[in-house]
Amino acid sequence: MNAPSLIHTTGRTSQPVSVYYEQFEPSEPTARPLIVMIHGGAHSAECYQRTPDGRPGWVYRFVARGYPVVAPDWPGVGRSGFVPIDILDGETVVEGLSGLLRELDRPLVLLTHSMAGCYGWRLTELHHGQVMAVVGVAPSQPGNIQTVSPIVSETDTMLEIETFGRRMTIDKTAFNRPAEDTIRNKYIGASRYFPMQHLQSYTRGLLGLPPRILAQRRNVRGTQVRVSDPKKFAGKPVFVLLGSEDIDHPREVDEAIVFWLREQGAAADFCYLPDRGIVGNGHMMMLEKNSDDLADIMIDWLDRTLKR
Repeated sequence: MNAPSLIHTTGRTSQPVSVYYEQFEPSEPTARPLIVMIHGGAHSAECYQRTPDGRPGWVYRFVARGYPVVAPDWPGVGRSGFVPIDILDGETVVEGLSGLLRELDRPLVLLTHSMAGCYGWRLTELHHGQVMAVVGVAPSQPGNIQTVSPIVSETDTMLEIETFGRRMTIDKTAFNRPAEDTIRNKYIGASRYFPMQHLQSYTRGLLGLPPRILAQRRNVRGTQVRVSDPKKFAGKPVFVLLGSEDIDHPREVDEAIVFWLREQGAAADFCYLPDRGIVGNGHMMMLEKNSDDLADIMIDWLDRTLKR
């Protein structure tokens, strides 16, 4: 599919921290709500704009279906500019994105991926009147239900933890670039759809992860971002999408989010792709060869849900 005709602008918030974002509006305005696409770790909002094999990304698919899109970079990451590493944690990311939502000041849908999942749960709580629905693509759990990763060893500069049966070392003094085994096993895994001929260029574009955010993702010492008032999810439509070949997201882990949300009164739906006969997707679904088909699944859900 060629990129649709649209209006493309850029912006930057300044309070409480700088957030760079790009906005994509259909050339012909529609009544559909704004989609705010929040990227995961080691990436920027560019992951929603272009696939490694050069196809238009989810931004353009949503715009073609009538949904305007805003795609920000996390505070302190990508084009959003510098934030001191000693304060760059999940709470800072949430504060920056919260400032963006206030500036947008319109009804919207949050679409999060991976690490950003926990930020989306917290943002939905903070902006529950503005957020019409949430779509989580292999989203991280909120700290309310995530298992704490045990610490194997720690010094002033290094933290070693155990997670999903393997050990991870975090440099506490610098941004942590994804190791080759992380890229191959976690981001790609046994995906049948990732364009492997473009692996090298994809790898070159990955960003380092702030150490405090990386530790929070594994809920070290129970520090993962939490939802303070889960009942703010009462009646909120939520859609969780998961592929079959995601090493850090076995079905039971992501399905537990849906069960927890339903306990809070959310109208939460779980879409495990093999249940629809789609087998072989990994973690980076927006970059895989069937990305348009996956976007259409989410858009169809939004079309049905927001018309209720």
